[in-house]
Amino acid sequence: MGSNPDTGARVLAVYAGRTGTLRWGGRPVASAYVKSPVEGPVTVGPEGLEGDEQGDRRHHGGPDKAVCVYPGEHYPHVEERFGGPLGPAAFGENLTTRGLLDAEVVIGATYRVGTALVQVSQPRRPCYKIAARHAALTGARRLPVELQRISRTGFYLRVLAPGQVERGQGIHLEDVPAHGLTVAEVNRVMNVDRHDLDGVRRLLAARADLPARWVETLTARLDGRYDDDTSRIAGT
Repeated sequence: MGSNPDTGARVLAVYAGRTGTLRWGGRPVASAYVKSPVEGPVTVGPEGLEGDEQGDRRHHGGPDKAVCVYPGEHYPHVEERFGGPLGPAAFGENLTTRGLLDAEVVIGATYRVGTALVQVSQPRRPCYKIAARHAALTGARRLPVELQRISRTGFYLRVLAPGQVERGQGIHLEDVPAHGLTVAEVNRVMNVDRHDLDGVRRLLAARADLPARWVETLTARLDGRYDDDTSRIAGT
């Protein structure tokens, strides 16, 4: 692919947050879901944005989940379904973007954002903390499942080369894998149509662009062993 083509995509906002507390099922839950806007350049490295934390390092953060992206175009649709407004960083994202839709962004694609080089690693798998954050919304408990079903999950980035990012910067496509598997398609197979074994095989053919844990999960499905995502969705 040609060097650094202009995709028209842009960073609308940058967010980071420290670990705080959400309430779920009558108990406190550690989470850095609530984030604040960052003005000016911020350094991003293999573990994420400077000043950003994760309350649960077992399920969040790390090189395959260094930066969480949520397309700004999704906000009106989700707000209409759930009686928003949702407010900024409503999905705990680090970057709210324009021009990077789940149905178009390819897993393994690399982008230049500011001076950082990043790679799309996986769809975000929504968990119960989204429901906890928006408990006042009608049907908030359905949010994690509904976001998966309508393929408006957002996605994560690996950081291949550290740099600085800032609100208003363009997002430039550097390279895109030939397999063409989009965030929405990977989400569908992984989270929605879990028994689509043909889909599983297509994903495994692109295993080099998936996190190792996802490859293990998908391989197990071919052997009839399915992962239980109840705790992720319901917080039990």
